[in-house]
Amino acid sequence: MVATVRRQRPRRLACWALMTVLLADLLALSDTLAVMSVDLGSESMKVAIVKPGVPMEIVLNKESRRKTPVTVTLKENERFFGDSAASMAIKNPKATLRYFQHLLGKQENNPHVALYKARFPEHELGFDPQRQTVYFQISPQLQFSPEEILSMLLNYSRSLAEDFAEQPIKDAVITVPAFFNQAERRAVLQAARMAGLKVLQLINDNTATALSYGVFRRKDINSTAQNIMFYDMGSGSTVCTIVTYQTVKTKDAGMQPQLQIRGVGFDRTLGGLEMELRLREHLAGLFNEQRRGQRAKDVRENPRAMAKLLREANRLKTVLSANADHVAQIEGLMDDVDFKAKVTRAEFEELCADLFERVPGPVQQALQSAEMKLDEIEQVILVGGATRVPKVQEVLLKAVGKEELGKNINADEAAAMGAVYQAAALSKAFKVKPFVVRDAVIYPILVEFTREVEEETGVRSLKHNKRILFSRMGPYPQRKVITFNRYSHDFNFHINYGDLGFLGPEDLRVFGSQNLTTVKLKGVGESFKKYPDYESKGIKAHFNLDESGVLSLDRVESVFETLVEDSPEEESTLTKLGNTISSLFGGGSTPDTKENGTDTVQEEEEGPAEGSKDEPGEQAELKEEAEAPTEDTSSPPPPEAKGTAAPEGEKAAEKDGGDKPEAQKPSEKGEAGSEGAPPAPEEEKKQKPARKQRMVEEIGVELVVLDLPDLPEDQLARSAQKLQDLTLRDLQKQEREKAANSLEAFIFETQDKLYQPEYQEVSTEEQREDISGKLSAASTWLEDEGFGATTAMLKEKLAELRKLCHGLFFRVEERKKWPERLSALDNLLNHSSMFLKGARLIPEMDQIFTEVEMTTLEKIINETWAWKNTTVAEQAKLPATEKPVLLSKDIEAKMAALDREVQYLLNKAKFAKPRPRPRDKNGTRAEAPLNASASDQSEKVIPPPGQTEDTKPIPEPEKEAAGSEAADSEPLELGGPTAESEPKEHPEQPTGQKRTLKNDEL
Repeated sequence: MVATVRRQRPRRLACWALMTVLLADLLALSDTLAVMSVDLGSESMKVAIVKPGVPMEIVLNKESRRKTPVTVTLKENERFFGDSAASMAIKNPKATLRYFQHLLGKQENNPHVALYKARFPEHELGFDPQRQTVYFQISPQLQFSPEEILSMLLNYSRSLAEDFAEQPIKDAVITVPAFFNQAERRAVLQAARMAGLKVLQLINDNTATALSYGVFRRKDINSTAQNIMFYDMGSGSTVCTIVTYQTVKTKDAGMQPQLQIRGVGFDRTLGGLEMELRLREHLAGLFNEQRRGQRAKDVRENPRAMAKLLREANRLKTVLSANADHVAQIEGLMDDVDFKAKVTRAEFEELCADLFERVPGPVQQALQSAEMKLDEIEQVILVGGATRVPKVQEVLLKAVGKEELGKNINADEAAAMGAVYQAAALSKAFKVKPFVVRDAVIYPILVEFTREVEEETGVRSLKHNKRILFSRMGPYPQRKVITFNRYSHDFNFHINYGDLGFLGPEDLRVFGSQNLTTVKLKGVGESFKKYPDYESKGIKAHFNLDESGVLSLDRVESVFETLVEDSPEEESTLTKLGNTISSLFGGGSTPDTKENGTDTVQEEEEGPAEGSKDEPGEQAELKEEAEAPTEDTSSPPPPEAKGTAAPEGEKAAEKDGGDKPEAQKPSEKGEAGSEGAPPAPEEEKKQKPARKQRMVEEIGVELVVLDLPDLPEDQLARSAQKLQDLTLRDLQKQEREKAANSLEAFIFETQDKLYQPEYQEVSTEEQREDISGKLSAASTWLEDEGFGATTAMLKEKLAELRKLCHGLFFRVEERKKWPERLSALDNLLNHSSMFLKGARLIPEMDQIFTEVEMTTLEKIINETWAWKNTTVAEQAKLPATEKPVLLSKDIEAKMAALDREVQYLLNKAKFAKPRPRPRDKNGTRAEAPLNASASDQSEKVIPPPGQTEDTKPIPEPEKEAAGSEAADSEPLELGGPTAESEPKEHPEQPTGQKRTLKNDEL
């Protein structure tokens, strides 16, 4: 018995540990039960949330609209967002910032910066010499970078989501254009970090749209591949995406639907904004022509007038999409002069003729990157607001050669809904149906390094090598390891973009620097000196292209191996002891204790490279190991499957270089001790005398960012603090405005109430005059000194007035409650008296209430009647202007006391069991009426006349059996009390179940 207890104790400890972990997870999830997504467009944004009970809902802003303008207005003492900021664009165009996302991750010499200055000349852009970027100079005291502006907007979107969800939100998925490079993606992540958001993923907006389309059409996806093209023309850019849908077999969830991005094409400047700017320029020319003879200034020099024209151009573009012509009109455009002009759709299409010619461009790019033809595309679906322009649809329909364009998706909200579904899938608080997403790398990334080679003549020369790290249109997220085999000292290598020949010359200038990072390694030579007797397995650099498409260098290691001979006795003893301890705690072999910064490591996260195309003779210097992208991105591949097969590239490396890929080496499979599968007996005998020991030394890394330096940590902290101060200032301002509005509303409402009959009835003329005078004084103070009053002063003034009027309001409220409360009290007293009367009529043999209980109830009823009559009589004698003695809270207390006593007796009667019926002189119970059912007989507890005192009562059957079997009992046999008859078996009586006894069976 003792041994059994000892064996169970580790299991109990494991159970308690598991329960502790689960409880900690639940407590951690309690604060993050809601997640959000932000679809950041150029002109507007959509916010969606998922919370318990609210699956995938678009958040309404303060104006109850489903989309919010991406606009921020910054003043000295206040900020405006969304629709409020858009309305301020005409009054203060310099302080109203729009389309600032076009400046993210771009240096001052980028063509997009010059284009932004030309489109919006009212904004003053400063130059940051440290990062070579630009910032907005609102005033000498106000200057903000594009990342800070975006951070303000993300914080505002979170406030909208929290108000809608009624709980705090920290986790978010943010959409970005598919053509964003590394610098632009890092800029968005820095903005989210300033806002205090935890970014679960930066998802490409085209991928989010495709996910939304697939999630709502899950039943239509099967093993047959379906190729769908999404053409997304928004306000600032156009993206064309080819997506393949089909079901695939996953490791954990079986057959699940999958979307794979096959091809992407884009145009960074083709969108609705450029059409509106063309219309604005046309309207400005028409207005100048109307005032040509008046020696008036050019309307283009007036920022407010140009803001009005841009707003009218936006409205005109929308109207012309459904009408052949429309009249543009602006009241008081400039110098109090009205503007009115007729614009036709033909004129609009002529203004944008060159833009419409660029519509097929992204389609061709997408087809080329996917290596597909138009015949393989099953459907072309329109996304984005600018696709509503009829000419765009006409040109696109002609370019794709289809009968019609698909419009069966919400063009504005599809990306937000797909992103919030991904947010729910990534969050630990929700469980959604799996949908595998395989995104694609748009810009290839490679590693470049230089090393010395010795030629046949003995002359040493430098050789430049390039190795593709992540190929174009390859899937991500993905991890890769590159091994440098011929270095024994510190060296540098470079991470750059690959072949960008698919981009035009102008797109290359907009793209920016093609060099990403220079990696300087320190400590390579020291690692070789540290292990002189070990064989070097190269310098391994671990790269990660995460879910957000951001590249990072996780670590760099120097790996060594040697043969270690272990004595069989010592090995077996230690192995047994280690296995015993490991099995006790439910784990595998314990890792070796780190000594001098080294440890024994088994590379489990990397597998063979996919299709490595290294030149012959170079494989010994560089080996690529990539984590094969799993079908289900949430779980890594099992270790047992690693190294079972190698692609052709690794086979070539094995032949030419003479070294096996590390994931395929049998010695490394057994390094984990008891974690791996036990080897075959023959192999175990061969490997027992000697085994390979692997030592890993961490190498120091210094990164030199070449494309766009990230914000330093101190500057990032200062920016976050500055934004927090602005948010706190806004909250304080809102609180002050709320206090001022509450005070003003109280003054007006109370002054109006003083003239209402119900208030005049309970107050004297002197009391009303006193209150009215103080209200007027407070109103005068609010008008004269209220603008400079603090929030505390306003709240104090409001508290004084409420205290002054408390007696008046209390008397009115009490009189309003009296009829309802007194009526309820009368009903309760009447019902309680009837209940008491009925309880006293129960015969003594069947009585379930004691005399004390009934006496207590009777006492409470009498006391409540007496209190009610006395108090109502006293209140009738008092004048209405005095404080009442009949209070609603006292009535409620009396009702609660009486109701509590009645409920106690009712519950006792509900659960009381009826007393058993005694026998008569002949030993049988009295006959029940012929028409009485079995249940009626069981409930009848009044004994028949003539029963004797010594008759033993029949035991009461079980409650469940009596209740269920009484209905199935047969009628009683007719006959006298002494009649003897054999009991009949019920045909449906289950075997082994008790059956209710009948009178003739006793």
